[in-house]
Amino acid sequence: MLFVIQKIGFWAIQARVRCILASILGIMEEFDTILQKNANSTELRVNTFMMHNTPLDAIGNTPLVRVPFDSPATFYAKLEYLNPSGSMKDRSALFLVTQAEQQGLLKPGYTLIDASSGNHGIALAMIGAIKGYSVIITVSEKISREKLDAIQAYGAQVVMCPSTAVIEDPHSYHSVAKKIREETPNSYMVNQYFNPLNATAHYSSLGPEIIKQTSGTITHFFSGAGTGGTLSGVGKYLKEYDPAIKVIGIDAANSYRATQGNPQPYAVEGIGIDFISPVMDYSVVDAIETVSDAEAFSMLPILAQKMGVLAGPSSGAVAYAVQKQAKKFAPNDVIVMIFGDSGRAYLTKNFYTVRGARMVCSSI
Repeated sequence: MLFVIQKIGFWAIQARVRCILASILGIMEEFDTILQKNANSTELRVNTFMMHNTPLDAIGNTPLVRVPFDSPATFYAKLEYLNPSGSMKDRSALFLVTQAEQQGLLKPGYTLIDASSGNHGIALAMIGAIKGYSVIITVSEKISREKLDAIQAYGAQVVMCPSTAVIEDPHSYHSVAKKIREETPNSYMVNQYFNPLNATAHYSSLGPEIIKQTSGTITHFFSGAGTGGTLSGVGKYLKEYDPAIKVIGIDAANSYRATQGNPQPYAVEGIGIDFISPVMDYSVVDAIETVSDAEAFSMLPILAQKMGVLAGPSSGAVAYAVQKQAKKFAPNDVIVMIFGDSGRAYLTKNFYTVRGARMVCSSI
């Protein structure tokens, strides 16, 4: 009798253990299902926390952040200023340098040379510091103090040039960069403004990343246009993925293209189609909209103080163009905007100044 009771007790314990194991397996299966449903976003989060050998390995996988415009559609800002040197130019600069190395055009001990409105120069300076190249960057006098300091902080040499109406002017920062290249032995000019690989860089990196992050739901893509590398490269990838996706570029209102060959000075850095270049592929662009300095700058305090996004002027131009038509988008539309760099690179220009706060502090 005692044996039977003991045996029954053993069976009860065994049944209890089986029940617990079944519950654990059920939880594990449910957890696995959740992971599978969120595979894309999970992978991106994991990538964010990966350990890298150099900052170059950390380029890309920047986040999409929702922007609450008054509209039935969904808007995301691609925060490219979270790349290692602070802008989307990390992607194209590294790609162009790597391609030059692989083609034997850039060798150890060479000097990297190029013209830049700032961010490309910062990216090249960072790359040069890591790879051991000397770097010379020519810039226009309208460059922000912060970007100028950043280029020099990485150890690069800066050559300041006057602002010119056309890039072909012998005094333009592009023309000066070409001259320096001719006079410098063992040097290589990246030539971002006329190198078609500029667009290829974004086709192979930024384009696939946006499709992955949005799970292919993107319907509209907005990006500033200068060299045309981002707009053309991403645009080509998106159109190949789904021809219905709209690709819209944002140009400065006073640029060469916008004024039909009669450019006027403008203050926004990082956008402005000021020359004809093989980098720009208009066949993948649905429209190009123009934004003035005042319109671009007007968005910066709104983005910073209402939405917590401290973006640069070119991002302000993109945001202005999008919010102006926000209510026209449909509920199922998913709009991705490129925010190319951070407002931290322009603080001395007082685009974000809260004058009231300064007055209060000065009166204490």
